[in-house]
Amino acid sequence: MAALGAGAKYGATLPFSREQESEADHIGLLYMARAGYDPTESIAFWQRMDEHAKGAQPEFLSSHPSHNTRIARLQTWMPEAQKEFASHHNHAPAA
Repeated sequence: MAALGAGAKYGATLPFSREQESEADHIGLLYMARAGYDPTESIAFWQRMDEHAKGAQPEFLSSHPSHNTRIARLQTWMPEAQKEFASHHNHAPAA
């Protein structure tokens, strides 16, 4: 029975949690850009986090994506975030 519980946790629950975290990262990146924060800073943030993460557990044991996975996905989403950033913050001041 314990093996069934572990299988469900590592085979279904944690991957689902990581996908939810990735979805939150994507939405957060877009909110960040719309709010006027440079979205490229999100990558620098996770690179700093990775530098300080010594002895982190493997991604398959975690409910969160690894720092490297987050960085790769942020890079994939960056063109969309940069468009949002530009469209919300490159307007001429109202007269």
